[in-house]
Amino acid sequence: MGLRVVQWATGGVGIAAIKGVLEHPDLELAGCWVHSAEKAGKDVGEIIDGPGAEPLGVTATNSIDDILALDADAVVYAPLLPNPDEVAALLRSGKNVVTPVGWIYPSERQAAPLKAAALEGNATLHGTGIAPGGISEKFPLMFSVMSTGVTFVRAEEFSDLRTYEAPDVVRHVMGFGEVPDKALSGPMQKLLDGGFIQAVQMCVDKIGFRAEPKIRSSQEIAVATAPIPSPIGEIEPGQVAGRKFHWEALVDNEPVVRITVNWLMGEDNLDPAWTFGPEGQRYEIEVRGNPDISVCIKGFQSEVGGQGPEYGVVGTAAHCVNSIPAVCAAAPGIATYLDLPLISGKAAPQLG
Repeated sequence: MGLRVVQWATGGVGIAAIKGVLEHPDLELAGCWVHSAEKAGKDVGEIIDGPGAEPLGVTATNSIDDILALDADAVVYAPLLPNPDEVAALLRSGKNVVTPVGWIYPSERQAAPLKAAALEGNATLHGTGIAPGGISEKFPLMFSVMSTGVTFVRAEEFSDLRTYEAPDVVRHVMGFGEVPDKALSGPMQKLLDGGFIQAVQMCVDKIGFRAEPKIRSSQEIAVATAPIPSPIGEIEPGQVAGRKFHWEALVDNEPVVRITVNWLMGEDNLDPAWTFGPEGQRYEIEVRGNPDISVCIKGFQSEVGGQGPEYGVVGTAAHCVNSIPAVCAAAPGIATYLDLPLISGKAAPQLG
């Protein structure tokens, strides 16, 4: 029998994580928490594949008490927004927690309550994902091992938001389609700061930069100059159609670590005239040192009008799922990438 895994929430990441657990030779699905009463009581097979799907023999519940009482080794905790009280309760119940929504590299102050809960339950909390939670800090550190005298590392995302099928989030959280002042004062910067500041700090600490304590964050806006069709309807001239967020660690006022997110509603009719450049949608990793290294990573962003899932979501879920065995074997407390061994994917069932 494999490690028994509970999936918490069944949005895009949650559904992909369930499918990942079913493919993983060392894991089995033991339970599933759902937010809505509509999904509660349904077999998880129907939730992930629709009516008529083959049943998995696991019934979803919207009762936290049901999950806490369940005999399980780990929980993939993937709600839209994290609730530290929920995570603490899961840890105290003896369940290891792997999550893409926080705690990648928390400070001692941030970590203290959840570390106490983890120690009480003899369990481990691990934050992971894609960006932040992989490409933003794990990949730069991984590539920096092949360079000496490192002076700068960068991780940067270039994504077309027209493929992101969460219109309420795109408009009301990300601020697209709003007037610039409203978008700039909206919640997105603060929501992103938590994870990306931790990602920058992990790079600073591991590489050993003598950086200033405060991570500098900033943002930029591009507006439509003509109507732009989008998942939230037509974005009118003067409304937000592009956003950039930057996080930088500085030594003597010079950046030594930079993470940037570029989110555009396409490349046409923008002011400023931002584009993805000839490489298109991608992630970039750069290390300056001896030698300089640059890497372009493609495949996580879907093409506009293409078929299939958003592969960044699938990659986020896979990173969580593949981490479960190592997290279950780790010492109780909070484990970051710096505390875990090398983690890989697993062979497809027909090849393993």
